[in-house]
Amino acid sequence: MLDSKTQKKTQGFSLIELMLVIAVIMIVSAISVPKLVTVVSDLSLRYVASEYASMLQTARMQAVRRNTFYSVQPGALPAGQPIYYIDRPGVAYVNGDPVLPFAQNMTIAQGAGSGAPNEAAFLAGLGFVANPSINAPSFNARGLPCVATPAVCPTNTTNGFVIFMSKNVILGNSPWAAVAVNPSGRVQLWGADGSGNWVLRN
Repeated sequence: MLDSKTQKKTQGFSLIELMLVIAVIMIVSAISVPKLVTVVSDLSLRYVASEYASMLQTARMQAVRRNTFYSVQPGALPAGQPIYYIDRPGVAYVNGDPVLPFAQNMTIAQGAGSGAPNEAAFLAGLGFVANPSINAPSFNARGLPCVATPAVCPTNTTNGFVIFMSKNVILGNSPWAAVAVNPSGRVQLWGADGSGNWVLRN
């Protein structure tokens, strides 16, 4: 016959011990899951912003190489997915144009009024005037940003473009990024930290 000490060791976990372990796991999960979702959303937003910045560089190089002007314009694929594509201003997307598709949960706004954190301070700190949202980011034959029409693309030496991006998330804070094109044509990638401060990423 086993004594009482040996018998207690062979019984395993009690129901209270098991419930305590489950409660601790649930508390740790509740704390870490929103952070994890925010980190993953931030990384995917940085990727999209980086791809958009690359598309702007491509439009700039194409304008210089072909000695004309090109724009990065919003559009949609036949299935309805939102995209940005490179072409002459006012020309509709055709198959073969360089294209960047966007997910439906992305919010993209150009210029002031995007709702980005500390937007006014960020725009003021850039040192140039952001063109309004009606003007697609365009580059002339010298690689400088310009406000394009189908016929001309005049340059303003004090103006550039700023495109704000945000990804809507269910848990945690929505991350923000911005792609800026300064008057000399340099493309900059910015990200907002958790406190709403903007940090240059490139």
